[in-house]
Amino acid sequence: MEADVYDGRGAPDSTVWDIFKAKPDAGRVGAVNKYIWNASLQVLDFLPVESVDPFTGVITTGYGTPPGGGTAYRATILVSDPALDARSLNVALMTRSGPASASAVHAVEDAILTRARQLRAIDGKI
Repeated sequence: MEADVYDGRGAPDSTVWDIFKAKPDAGRVGAVNKYIWNASLQVLDFLPVESVDPFTGVITTGYGTPPGGGTAYRATILVSDPALDARSLNVALMTRSGPASASAVHAVEDAILTRARQLRAIDGKI
């Protein structure tokens, strides 16, 4: 027999069995993958960071020119999931004349994911 707790409107709010359910971790609100997050900052360190929000997973940069390059880029990075997975990373690159080429975006994503895997491997050896 379950004892219901009512919210005053006649609908059960919870039961005594709810105390045995796993509670969501309050410190995990908006959790992002720390390896992808740090790799994004390291790979794009030539771009001035304008804003970072680890709770939403968004990094926004200003314009900067990569070493040895002639085109200025700005980036918005979204780390959307705590998994170390390509689906957790979304990169938007802009040049002063419009969106960057798909190959440039793909190269940046590959560099970030490669560095994230390296960081994880280093972390695993400690």
